[in-house]
Amino acid sequence: MDVSIPERRAGFDPALTVIAAGVCAALHVGKLPPAIAALQAALGLTLVQAGFLLSLVQLAGMSLGIAFGLAADTLGPRRSVLLGLATLSLASVLGGASDAVPLLMVLRAVEGFGFLLVVLPAPGLVHRLAAPGRSSVLLGLWGAYMPFGTAMALLAGPLWIEALGWRAWWWLLAAISAVMAVVVARALPATQAAAHAATDTAAWAARVRRTLGARGPWLVALSFAMYSSQWLSVIGFLPAIYTQAGISGASTGLLTALAAAVNMSGNMAAGRLQHAGVAPARLLTIGFATMGLAAAAAFAGSDGQGLPPTLRYLAVLLFSAVGGLIPGTLFALAVRLAPDSHSLGTTVGWVQQWSAFGQFAGPPLVAWIASRAGGWQYTWIATGACALAGLWLMTRIRQQLVR
Repeated sequence: MDVSIPERRAGFDPALTVIAAGVCAALHVGKLPPAIAALQAALGLTLVQAGFLLSLVQLAGMSLGIAFGLAADTLGPRRSVLLGLATLSLASVLGGASDAVPLLMVLRAVEGFGFLLVVLPAPGLVHRLAAPGRSSVLLGLWGAYMPFGTAMALLAGPLWIEALGWRAWWWLLAAISAVMAVVVARALPATQAAAHAATDTAAWAARVRRTLGARGPWLVALSFAMYSSQWLSVIGFLPAIYTQAGISGASTGLLTALAAAVNMSGNMAAGRLQHAGVAPARLLTIGFATMGLAAAAAFAGSDGQGLPPTLRYLAVLLFSAVGGLIPGTLFALAVRLAPDSHSLGTTVGWVQQWSAFGQFAGPPLVAWIASRAGGWQYTWIATGACALAGLWLMTRIRQQLVR
């Protein structure tokens, strides 16, 4: 296992390179929403199938979050990131050549494995590679990798697909991942003397038992699932919603990218507000309540009923921006509510697993409701139920914090 960290090579900042690799992985999560309309036209993709394609990239995290954390530790962080980028590149190449929806779904799941291999070891790498005094700044930057990568994909995807088609979009991201793997290999060269640390299976199993036997990690993980299911269900289907409304591809990409990007403001504000003394329970209350109300404002009503389009879009921006308070708060709570200092990684893996479950389950549910209703006007019911569940979980988290 490549446990030691190599010295920096000229031209590359190792910590920033790892963050860039995370953004590259996030591009693959965000590459599907701009392509839904094109896939429907080219492959006869149904709305429910689109929902599963949107969420299947989370299958690996949903089922094997803790196990992949162990795998990343066993491989070593550098090898894990390189293997993940290679997996994303290969799956994207094959996906772009596919004519069968079932194969495309399988490859989306494979991309999920690649995504996990990149992002699970990344925070630890960033922390160890950061220059003295810069660790907290760079970890804050890492926290925005997902909304930034998703926003970039949502912005560039419609233009690229409109010009060259969805297959070329898949192949473009495969090429970007391959180039990123080369950059990572240069910025983090393999050490000549790699130490091999034996994995203490008994100790690892004990950490898993302590984590799953404690109440705090469950509350944080389930709260993350309530957040992630809402966010991906709304942001993921915005391109399809706006395309159906007759909005051009370029405008759709810009509107959706902005909706994803504003989520970063909430993520970064959560850390500042907690540092200033704002209680985590208050931030969670504001985040979940705003998401529930904003989704209702954005989607309730149809056929001329409800708010004007401009106000609906502003509600989507509010949904994403204020909702960003939730993940920033929950990551901090995961550290506070872990059973002990030796179980931090296991706790974060468990939170990642439930976050992925929310992203897996939310979009197909919303797509099924939309297909049954003949429109998106009842989306807010599904997201509102998740918001209410999040508020209930917040009360239980507050009880844990005062003990």
